[in-house]
Amino acid sequence: MNLWQKIRGYLRGTLQHLFIVGIIVFISFLFPTHTRFKYSYEQGQIWNYEDLVAPFDFAIKKPDKALNAEIKSITDDFSPFYRLDDSIAVRNLRKFDQRFALQLKNLEKGQFKDVRRNPQIYQKFGTQYLQKTYSRGVIELESEHQNEDKNFVVNVLVGNTAQEKTLYNLHTKNKAHLAISDTLQKSNLPDAEFLYAILTDCVSPNIFYDRPNSEQARNEMIDGVVKFNGMVRKGELVVPRFGPISETVFLKLESLKEHYEQEVIQRSSGIYLGYFVLSGLVIGLFAGFLFLFCRPLFENWYELVFLFCWFPLFAYLVFIITRIDALSVYIIPFGIVPILVKTFYDKWIALFTHLMIVLLATFLSSSGFEFAFLQTLIGVVILLTNVDTRDWNQYFFTIFYIFLAYGVGYIGLSLVQQGSFNGIDWSMFNWIFLSTFLTLLANPLIPLLERLFGFTSSVALTELSDLNRPLLQELAIKAPGTLQHSLQVANLAEAAARRIGANHLLVRVAALYHDIGKTVQPEYFIENQGDSNPHGLLPYRESARVIINHVPQGVEIARQYRLPKVLIDFIRTHHGTTLVEYFYRKEKDANPDEIVEEMDFRYPGPKPRSKEESVLMLADSIEAAAKASLKNPGPGDIQSLVERIVAGKLSNKQLEDSALTFSDLEKCKVVFLQILRSVYHARIEYPSEK
Repeated sequence: MNLWQKIRGYLRGTLQHLFIVGIIVFISFLFPTHTRFKYSYEQGQIWNYEDLVAPFDFAIKKPDKALNAEIKSITDDFSPFYRLDDSIAVRNLRKFDQRFALQLKNLEKGQFKDVRRNPQIYQKFGTQYLQKTYSRGVIELESEHQNEDKNFVVNVLVGNTAQEKTLYNLHTKNKAHLAISDTLQKSNLPDAEFLYAILTDCVSPNIFYDRPNSEQARNEMIDGVVKFNGMVRKGELVVPRFGPISETVFLKLESLKEHYEQEVIQRSSGIYLGYFVLSGLVIGLFAGFLFLFCRPLFENWYELVFLFCWFPLFAYLVFIITRIDALSVYIIPFGIVPILVKTFYDKWIALFTHLMIVLLATFLSSSGFEFAFLQTLIGVVILLTNVDTRDWNQYFFTIFYIFLAYGVGYIGLSLVQQGSFNGIDWSMFNWIFLSTFLTLLANPLIPLLERLFGFTSSVALTELSDLNRPLLQELAIKAPGTLQHSLQVANLAEAAARRIGANHLLVRVAALYHDIGKTVQPEYFIENQGDSNPHGLLPYRESARVIINHVPQGVEIARQYRLPKVLIDFIRTHHGTTLVEYFYRKEKDANPDEIVEEMDFRYPGPKPRSKEESVLMLADSIEAAAKASLKNPGPGDIQSLVERIVAGKLSNKQLEDSALTFSDLEKCKVVFLQILRSVYHARIEYPSEK
């Protein structure tokens, strides 16, 4: 390893560690700003800790039900404040005099004769009526008081003095207008109707709602409600060990917890250090899991970011949701993470990631055992249902099972805590349903994450396996023999990968594309040749170069068509570092006195590293050898060929970097034998037609 590689390795390791520490610091700052009460308890359960003695004096809170009832009683009986505006009466009396004079002046001849003879009587009557009406008061009711009955009491502010009045003793605008008509009918004035329009126009509300004073008075009354019901003195027994947690004991515990968390010890460096240690422990365990069992993931920067980014994301979601009273932490779709991680990796990485996220979320949410149990249950359900985002039927069944597990688990926990169905909070199912529904977002996130992190999902692989894809169409046109070879390799490799539990879809798609480099010079490969062989015109060394070049050329073509990196790795490794042995031996035989360099006849590699890459190498070599040598195979010929090819790969150390075990290798050999025997079985020779 040269110096530059060492520096790169050191920098990469430093960045990885800084990234992980940064996540730990970020999550630590999301924890509560106070100490936590160290006991978990539920009303109706048994106190499983030691005797709890009050460490200080504290007041016992009233039950929420009783406190809310008192507040509701105050609100229901509250008399709002309205304010009298004296200027309204003065303005409308002046308006009456003006309107009266104008209407009297415009009277037609012979109209309202009594008014013409005695205008002072009518004007005085109208003025006195308005003074009496405004003295009583015309109220404009606020919308929230419109439906109150006539005995509803309001406080009318006149200056700094408040007078209690019922709605019966006050006019509304409509009520005042009706009173004008009744009063004029009983007035004994011959031309009383002359005043109706003028008085109606001059009557308007002079008492209006005073919201600031009303709200202040109401809040003062609510604040005056006694929120406590007794005291617990220091040293007094709160609850004995194994004692029942009755409603009274529960209220004492809640009061002690609130006093302890809010007033006793605020955040200190020690508390923050504790949260930092807890966050570091969880994140450190996850990093250790990846380092020990998934080293390639840990060493790949993009994959490391993908797996660790879920921790701060869900921690922040919990942090936000817990500070919004209208929302429940159960609305967060924790099932998204195991579905997405399982799509790109395996189920065990998905489950471990989910469990670590749930641990952190439990610390942040203070939801305790109930939350941790239900969220862990969801991860197990996703693992057992073997969710596949390509299959919508199976995907919806998984979503249904998630909802079912949530619901049944919540009902079971509620029965344990409450003792009956009556105590179950059925509204929780609204949050459970929303969380389950939001889990569906995992599917549309897959293509987005593929582009962000360079992943290849089963959905993308299924699309790439379509033989109508442009690159496969080009292979079919330029090198049809190679396409047929690739299809046979795909069948062999897929069956073997399925038998050993490898990613059979990935292997199949890789097999379809592994020889796309042959489209550059297809006539130099035997499966595409007719009667002529162009290698006869080339030196052996040049022929070997043409054959070897189909690997780097295939890599270049794959990049041009933007194939995923994982498929490009299959193109690189499907021949490993093997020799183009035919042309190597021909070159040695033709030049016995010269030293023939093996490197000129060897594929550049690298060797296969995964099970999938190893299976493709074996399937490719076996299919090619079978097509070349098995014309009329005998009973042992196929087995001999498979054993020889596998032994050759082992002796040439082509599988030394592979994750393939000897047990896997034996299973692959069995599958190869079964398929080749079905392809090259003896056929009946039909007689020719005369």
